[in-house]
Amino acid sequence: MPDFNYSDTDWEAISRLKKWYSGDVHDSMEHLGLWGYLEGISLLGALPAGEVVCGPAVTVLFEPSDRKGEPQDVYHNAIDNTPEGGILVCDASCADGACSGELMSTGAKTRGAAATIVNGTVRDLAQVRALGYPLFGTAVSPVGVTGKKEPKKSQVPLKFGRVVINPGDVIFADIDGVVVIAKDRVHDVADAADELGRNEAAARQRILAGEKLQSIWPA
Repeated sequence: MPDFNYSDTDWEAISRLKKWYSGDVHDSMEHLGLWGYLEGISLLGALPAGEVVCGPAVTVLFEPSDRKGEPQDVYHNAIDNTPEGGILVCDASCADGACSGELMSTGAKTRGAAATIVNGTVRDLAQVRALGYPLFGTAVSPVGVTGKKEPKKSQVPLKFGRVVINPGDVIFADIDGVVVIAKDRVHDVADAADELGRNEAAARQRILAGEKLQSIWPA
């Protein structure tokens, strides 16, 4: 039985990270020798300008399947057990078909999920945007999953390009992209982002006051 216990999530660090944006977060990670950018995945649903989402990952792995009738039990179970503020992360890259659209997004939002990240296509964007839900994916497609693939496992490690996402790792996403922070480094990254953010804020004020950029940056 998959483990959906998120009682050890560092919500204090997550709260601090939400003050920044993905550029700050990934710059802070690289300063610490880390890498977390999920290449090729972008915002396709709704997220108001300047807002971010940040929370622990709930993972779902899709595998090729010729079964018909939308056999999505594993995905539905993951959605129903997502903690408040959690982020669903689906690897659906194994075959054609959009695994997330209006109904999956509605279920996720109703459960209190902060967003859904899909390594694969998504659909129903008009409805998802009207719902106000942050849905991320590689592209848009009206093609469904039935007879092509199905969710087979949840709460397992997923590999998106250079990045491995484990259940409970922290996902940070905004209009610029998606970043993954290993669970045991979230506090360190939040500390680094706070320092970088303070430096950038001070530099911004000096620029607005009329100082030349070359005399200010790098801080």
